[in-house]
Amino acid sequence: MLSIAHHPIYQLPLPKGHRFPMEKYDLLPRQLLHEGTCSADDFFVPKKLDQATIERVHTPAYVKHLFDLSLDRKEIRKIGFPLSEQLIEREITIAGGTLEGSLRALDTGIAMNIAGGTHHAFSGQGEAFCLLNDQAIAAQYLLDHRKATKILIVDLDVHQGNGTAEIFKNNPDVFTFSMHGAKNYPFHKEKSNLDIGLKDGTTDSEYLALLHDILPRLIDEQQPDFIFYLCGVDVVATDKLGRLGMSIEGCKARDFFVLENCKKSGIPLQCSMGGGYSKDIKIILEAHANTFRVAQEFYG
Repeated sequence: MLSIAHHPIYQLPLPKGHRFPMEKYDLLPRQLLHEGTCSADDFFVPKKLDQATIERVHTPAYVKHLFDLSLDRKEIRKIGFPLSEQLIEREITIAGGTLEGSLRALDTGIAMNIAGGTHHAFSGQGEAFCLLNDQAIAAQYLLDHRKATKILIVDLDVHQGNGTAEIFKNNPDVFTFSMHGAKNYPFHKEKSNLDIGLKDGTTDSEYLALLHDILPRLIDEQQPDFIFYLCGVDVVATDKLGRLGMSIEGCKARDFFVLENCKKSGIPLQCSMGGGYSKDIKIILEAHANTFRVAQEFYG
C-alpha cells in the first residue's frame, strides 16, 4: 500500500495566462484511481506544519514576511505566484504532506506527494514557484527527531536544486545530489554535494548510463538511512522548460532504477513530484503517473 499526500488546496486558482500547470494536481489522482493504480485508501490529507518546524529550515524573518504577506514586490516577482493567504496555506500543507509522508515511509518503505519538490526555496527567500522547501523541512525534522542520521537527497528534476543545496551546505548529515540541465535555470547554480550538469538534448541512454553509474555508488558511499527523491518529469523532450531529449519511457526507466535501488537497499523513500511543463497535459499526467505505477510495482 502506498501513502500518498493529496489535498484539494494543491489546485490553486491563478490569473488567466499563468503558465504553471496547476490542473495536474487535480487530474493526476483521478487518473491513478481511474486506472486502478491506486485506491482511495492510499491517499491521506496532510496537516499543515507548525511555524517552529518550518523555522528549523527557513529564517524567522522570511517566514514572518511570508505569513504576514509583507514580502516586497521584488521578492514576490521572484516567486512567480501572486501572494495570497490561500497560497501560503497551500505551501504549508504541501510541506506537511512531505513531512507526514516521510514518517509513514519509515513503516511502509515509501511515501509520495502529489505536489512538492519545491527545491528553489532558500532558507531566506523563495523563487521559481517555490516558497517553502518541502523536502528540506522534512529532512531536518527526521534528523531533529532522530528518525534518521544520514539523509540522501536525489534531485532529478531538470532544474538544479539550488535552494536545497544552500540550506544544507554546512550540514554533514545531508548529502545533496542534483542531476540537471547545465544551461537551464537557475543560471547561477549553488554548490550541491554532487552536481551533474547535462548538455541540451541529453538522450535516454546517456542519462540512464550516468544515473546507473552514480546512484548505487552514492548509496554505498554515503550509507543513508533515508532518501528523498525529487522526480520531476520536466526531463522529457516535450517539456517547455526542459531542454533535454528524454522520452516518457526513459523517464519511467529513471524512476524504476531509483526505486529499485532504494527497495533493494531497504532504505525508506519519500517522493515529491516536482516539475512538468509539457504543452500537452496528457504527457505530464502520463509521465507523473508512471512514477506511481513503478512505486506500486515495488511497494504495492
